[in-house]
Amino acid sequence: MILMPPGSAKSTYTSLLFPVWWFLRHPRSMVICAAHSLGLARSFGRRARDLVRDHADQLGFSIEPGHRAAENWATTAGGEFLAVGVRGAVVGRRADLIIIDDPVKSHAIADSKRQRDFIWDWYRSDLSTRLKPGGRVALVMTRWHKDDLGGQLEATVEDGWRVLRLPALAEAGDPLGRPPGEPLWPAWEGKDALARRRALLGERAWSALYQQRPQAPGGSLFRIDRITETADAEPDGHVVRGWDFAATAKDDGNEPDWTAGVKLWRAEDRRWVVLDVVRIRGSALEVEELLLRTAAQDGRKVLIALPQDPGQAGKFQASWFTGRLRGFHVVSSRESGPKTGRARYVASQVEAGHLAIVRAPWNRAFLEELRDFPAGAKDDQVDALARAFNTLESQSEPGARAMRVPVHLMGR
Repeated sequence: MILMPPGSAKSTYTSLLFPVWWFLRHPRSMVICAAHSLGLARSFGRRARDLVRDHADQLGFSIEPGHRAAENWATTAGGEFLAVGVRGAVVGRRADLIIIDDPVKSHAIADSKRQRDFIWDWYRSDLSTRLKPGGRVALVMTRWHKDDLGGQLEATVEDGWRVLRLPALAEAGDPLGRPPGEPLWPAWEGKDALARRRALLGERAWSALYQQRPQAPGGSLFRIDRITETADAEPDGHVVRGWDFAATAKDDGNEPDWTAGVKLWRAEDRRWVVLDVVRIRGSALEVEELLLRTAAQDGRKVLIALPQDPGQAGKFQASWFTGRLRGFHVVSSRESGPKTGRARYVASQVEAGHLAIVRAPWNRAFLEELRDFPAGAKDDQVDALARAFNTLESQSEPGARAMRVPVHLMGR
């Protein structure tokens, strides 16, 4: 999955050069190239076909004279290329490689749930079923919406996807090694040009189209641009693993909440570091197993903070887990007040630039949930983070809470 901004030559690399490179290494294979319209896919097919024809001597093969249509051509080495639109039928064809280039045409399509569901169903039921065993899929697109095809594929945690996100302005941990703020293609659009484009588009469209981080409308409590990354951390105490529980397993017909555990360290300089995040969509037994396994990995020096939901069932769950964690330092507390209120204290530390995270695979899902809160689809990691933070604060020396400088976030 290659996520890049508009005008970054992503189609040149993926839909023109890549098929020719593929045929050079897999001469007798079938390639399907899909785009949001047949016209766009046909233009990719025509230009890739012409590349083969113009460089036949270097490649060692050319275009089959009787099979040279722009949307469906074959090579003299036995390869075949088929171009289709999102609504195009691919029944009867089996592909070694499927290239999907910009399946979303516009904001109007991306903002329509019906259209997003249509593209998702087309990918799952029509296109992906055409892939041969051991075949490959390359999706290249500009992100438009959290639930576009790229977002839905990431949310399903499909096996085998490697995500390459190249934002217009580099962020921490850039895969190309760019320093933060460095443009992706300075000769095409430098910092000044991108700044003008950002001002014209607004933050929501800029974040989606150019930074490849689509936002849910209204998410504004956490300023994730002020969260820093660190390669590692060596905590010397003051560590809490805060939990938020759910107990519904994932199946084909539901999108349940997650059980999440966030491990937070308060350093001596009153800075905070998220050391680890674990989460699962599992049954009650799987949740309990994750809790016990994580506690064993964290060690007995880490305080475990559990929620106690209202009612007798909540009391029983907290008591049961506390008993199962015998030998560990466990605290539990009732949920009180709105979620935004519980999260506001740690959000103020983010606002002040006092929160860091250890660089790890869980970073992306964690930061996206913080960014979209409270308007996002899920808030389990936010709840676990708030629990860890508030528990650490409650364990502080007397008067520590009174020293906090209030930041009126909602009035910004």
